[in-house]
Amino acid sequence: MQTTDTVLMIEPAAFGFNAETAQNNYFQINSENAETQTKALQEFNNFEEKLRSKGINVITVKDTLETHTPDSIFPNNWISMHSDGTIVLYPMCAVNRRWERRNDVLEMLQKDFKVKEIVDLSASENEGKFLEGTGSMIFDHDNKLAYGSVSLRLDEKLFREFCEKFGFEPVVFHSYQTANNERLPIYHTNVMMCVADRFVVICLDCIDDETERKNVVNAIVNSGKEIVDISENQMQQFAGNMLQVQNSEGKKFLVMSQSAYQSLNQEQISNIEKYSEIIYSDLETIETNGGGSARCMLAEVFLEKK
Repeated sequence: MQTTDTVLMIEPAAFGFNAETAQNNYFQINSENAETQTKALQEFNNFEEKLRSKGINVITVKDTLETHTPDSIFPNNWISMHSDGTIVLYPMCAVNRRWERRNDVLEMLQKDFKVKEIVDLSASENEGKFLEGTGSMIFDHDNKLAYGSVSLRLDEKLFREFCEKFGFEPVVFHSYQTANNERLPIYHTNVMMCVADRFVVICLDCIDDETERKNVVNAIVNSGKEIVDISENQMQQFAGNMLQVQNSEGKKFLVMSQSAYQSLNQEQISNIEKYSEIIYSDLETIETNGGGSARCMLAEVFLEKK
């Protein structure tokens, strides 16, 4: 199944601008002040409540102050949970993001869900090679495709090895955004692309190489999904950072931020609403300082409940 009715969220305890990640995340703007954590927590709580109100199961874990993890609100980068009972832990680029991997979270999951195996890929950090979970890889579960835009946070060799191990066909490409008056690699695939059950939201303008762009389009079309193309300006408003989920009754929703929703035109909204109801929430503080949005805050739980 492409969508799950259960997501893991990490409630922030000391959210703020992360100077380590800002070196290659050009979405981040340092507007941190004394109110940043308070505002981020309010945005988190409002977002969580909107999901719950639609019947989506949210597992909320509070962040810890034992280590300084300003990006812990984005758990989808360090963990993924699969329907075959596998949990995967990923190698993270920023040192202070490696501390987000928590044994207590794994123990909680093992207590409540059927976990067959935990695969820990984090040793690649010692070689300076990274693969940041479903931030760097976008899965088409039904068609066993994995889309990956090569960057410092997606090592192509690691990506291909992951796909071989877990039975995905890799769709490899490079994507860029205009920042600092030049074309620079997009740090995570999930800010420019979202794969849903019957459609794909993607910024094709970010794929500068024509052959690579054609290959991505062909992969999407051959998988039977409709393309909802967004502009680079819309991507900058996090219109690519979306996630399709479902509630316990199987109703589908596309989750995004308020800034992403407001950037879309009516035709794009109508194309999405053919397939999914839209849920959006104000995440301005989180987006500005963290450089991530709604999708980054949700780690999908495909594990079977005990």
